[in-house]
Amino acid sequence: MSAPFSPSRRALLFGRSEAAPAPRPFRPPWARPEPEFTAACTRCDACIRQCPQHVLVRGADGLPRFDPRAGECTFCGNCVSACTQGAFDRSRDPPWSLLAQVADTCLSALSIVCTSCRETCPTSAIRIPPAARGAASVDASRCTGCGACVSVCPVDAISLHHAEIPEVVA
Repeated sequence: MSAPFSPSRRALLFGRSEAAPAPRPFRPPWARPEPEFTAACTRCDACIRQCPQHVLVRGADGLPRFDPRAGECTFCGNCVSACTQGAFDRSRDPPWSLLAQVADTCLSALSIVCTSCRETCPTSAIRIPPAARGAASVDASRCTGCGACVSVCPVDAISLHHAEIPEVVA
């Protein structure tokens, strides 16, 4: 007789420990805070269909998420306009809390000349030392989290992460 399937066994099969929660997904720009977004979103895919860059995809939970490996979000706002359920708040500034992050595997850090991320960054937020003598760095004050740098990195050294954005107190 086999043992009943427990949540801990499920976490093991999916490569997660119970102590570590699943990472917070990258929602589309201007998405309301996660609890509000998940309550309002009907999983109709209207925002996904209206994304001209095709960087919004349906997640395993059926909700839309941003996939930076698919390309750059241009912040066109089509996703917001397509939603009739109030899952987005266009007044959010910035539209999300994503920032680029460079790993130690950056070719420039290994003294290999590569400027792919810097060349594709629409806000010039990525700096690379002259003659590739050090890793690329990201200027957080300029980075929009658009993801343009993620898919062009030949060694997958750039990723996005949620940054803490201080709340404005009125």
